Amino acid sequence: MPKPEDHPEPPRAGRCAIVGRPNVGKSTLLYASDDPPTQVAFIDTPGLERPKGALGRVLIDSAKQGLVDCDVVVFVTEAPKASVPPRVNEKDAMVLQTLEVSNVPVILAINKVDRLKAKERLFAFIEAYQKKRAFEAVVPISATRGTNLEALLGEIRGRLPEGLLYDADFLTDRPERFFVSELVREAAMLNTRQEIPYGIACELESYREENGLLRIEGTLIVEKQSHKAIVIGNQGEAIKKISTEAREQIEAFLQRKVYLRLWVKAVPGWTRDPIKARQLAIKENEE
Repeated sequence: MPKPEDHPEPPRAGRCAIVGRPNVGKSTLLYASDDPPTQVAFIDTPGLERPKGALGRVLIDSAKQGLVDCDVVVFVTEAPKASVPPRVNEKDAMVLQTLEVSNVPVILAINKVDRLKAKERLFAFIEAYQKKRAFEAVVPISATRGTNLEALLGEIRGRLPEGLLYDADFLTDRPERFFVSELVREAAMLNTRQEIPYGIACELESYREENGLLRIEGTLIVEKQSHKAIVIGNQGEAIKKISTEAREQIEAFLQRKVYLRLWVKAVPGWTRDPIKARQLAIKENEE
């Protein structure tokens, strides 16, 4: 009788688009597994919501582009808060409509399940979403705690074609500066999302090695002077907090010491200008 190792699982690889409304816990994920051999090219799309001006249209177009030629989609939502009935979020319903044009398998990932005290609410929540569409799989996760992420990756793997896309040591086709600018922007958005729900961009002006220290200087771009005041904060407290959190994330990502200095600039109307919106919000070719 053949042993299990005589028929090892074949290597698999493919592209997985991560979609969802803003602030549900989507993140740029890159994963490579040795056993079984797996390569997933994660496409982290901008948060989907109804377009608001040129910026909104640029982000929606970018998100839809992420659905092209992918092998599987992970639709991310978040578990309902105790005060909210277990029903489909209105913005999620819009995202699900967008997914109707895609013929690839869709996995429902429900983030932040650690905050659910009454687990029976989760079953009602899942049932409400399954009435909207048939999902290939449903995986409750907690991205911050790492709960069920292996199970999610297993569901993704099972829907990828056999074979590998890249050399074993290949991690990402994005330049390092892209991730750094995204970490800065993320820190800014997390600290100001109540006052500035969207419309923050980050440009890196200086990125150089100096005496064993990576020195990074950049500008956070907002649309209004009032937004600039919010990002800076009283006596600069807000921008200090943003800078500290961003620097810590960058150091963890790059595994090296970083000096980070940030400025804030208001560019009136940039979110309504299609050219500026694409230049500032979509930095796929930044080096």
